Amino acid sequence: MDGTTLETMRDALRGPVIGPGDQEYGQARTIYNGMIDRSPSAVVRCHDTADVMAAVDFVRDHGLDVAVRGGGHSGPGLCLVDDAVTLDLSGMRGVRVDPATQTAQADGGARLAELDHATHAFGLATPAGIMSTTGVGGLTLGGGHGYLTRAYGLTVDNLVSADVVLADGTYVSANESENADLFWALRGGGGNFGIVTSFDFDLHPVDTVGVAMTMWPLELFHDVLRWYRDFLPQAPDELYGFFASLTVPPGPPFPEEIQGRKMCGVIWCSTADPAALGDTLAVVDEPGPPAFHFTTPMPYPALQQLFDELLPTGLQWYWRGDFFDRITDDAVDVHAAFAERLPTGLSTMHLYPVDAAASRVGPDDTAWAYRDARWSGVIAGIDPDPANADVLRQWATEYWDALHPHSMGGAYVNFIGAGESQDRVRSTYRGHYDRLAEIKQAYDPHNLFHANQNIEPAPPH
Repeated sequence: MDGTTLETMRDALRGPVIGPGDQEYGQARTIYNGMIDRSPSAVVRCHDTADVMAAVDFVRDHGLDVAVRGGGHSGPGLCLVDDAVTLDLSGMRGVRVDPATQTAQADGGARLAELDHATHAFGLATPAGIMSTTGVGGLTLGGGHGYLTRAYGLTVDNLVSADVVLADGTYVSANESENADLFWALRGGGGNFGIVTSFDFDLHPVDTVGVAMTMWPLELFHDVLRWYRDFLPQAPDELYGFFASLTVPPGPPFPEEIQGRKMCGVIWCSTADPAALGDTLAVVDEPGPPAFHFTTPMPYPALQQLFDELLPTGLQWYWRGDFFDRITDDAVDVHAAFAERLPTGLSTMHLYPVDAAASRVGPDDTAWAYRDARWSGVIAGIDPDPANADVLRQWATEYWDALHPHSMGGAYVNFIGAGESQDRVRSTYRGHYDRLAEIKQAYDPHNLFHANQNIEPAPPH
């Protein structure tokens, strides 16, 4: 973008337009994943929906490339593109709760921190992620899962309406009665169809939850994962637990003797009576004695913030994901081998449950194509040191290559890593891909919004 175009953009928009020569530029192009180092031609900090509409008109009419930033948590850094304009919604973070209807409206740049804070005041919540720094927008548009998913479904199962700025600059609402095809596509189809400036969610009674952490030594890995794969699907919907390979972090609540050790573990959340969680989890010694087991009642937002300090902005990240309908003995062997090879203290593997309430939604009701999955897995190489970037990529890629044959073939779209092929996007949407491509043709025929896990428009009829 030349200087004249940059100045014209500044005159056209209300929000700040930050270019490479501006003092704020370095901070403006910083996102959660420190491995991403890209130089957009400008970052537009949109103040409101009118700003988003004007910015979309400007970049389209001037033939500029565009990317969209909500919370900035995109693993492959899809919110930044070299020489493109990033439309940054991070200033649009308002959340309004209606306790009478038990719904919340969140602006497009809101993070889970804002959503949880606002809803918790009324003893309510909606399923969304496991870290409060995650953006509501990107998480929701990919489908969204978290601690409340077994009880209340995916994030998109609780989305009741969205306000969207389309590629032609117009503003529409999408819900079951207005632009129903667009609403279907938004529920799992990613950022392909427009810029969502607000999301309306159903909420559920969630206040204090039961939280537990259980850690076992790696020599029990096979027994623990086989026990977990059998135990959790039979557990009540109110009990959630994600399995992890990890290095025990330094500091409380972990005793000093296990800090820094490679282990496997489960992070539990129960929306039932928090006082009953200890009895519910009396079975955790069945696969072998845990090295650590801790239960406590906790306000739900505090659980969402549990990993924020451990995983701040700026770390090096490389991840890969897949869906699983079962965890085979051969897959257990793969997980165990790569748990031994965790390359850094923050690197990890998580298996997130997406069964129970999430599995009872019709397979064609939303763009999320894996209602028959039981786990959404992610392999994440993480470290603060950029010198370890290649080590992280190599470990995660080798792990994924060994595990993928035991998967269902596709992945949670938000867990597709940098450099993966377009075939991975198609496999993520299965038989829904062609329908999504038709909807893309209707709402974004020139693929203006392509800085995402892209669904190309179907050829015009």
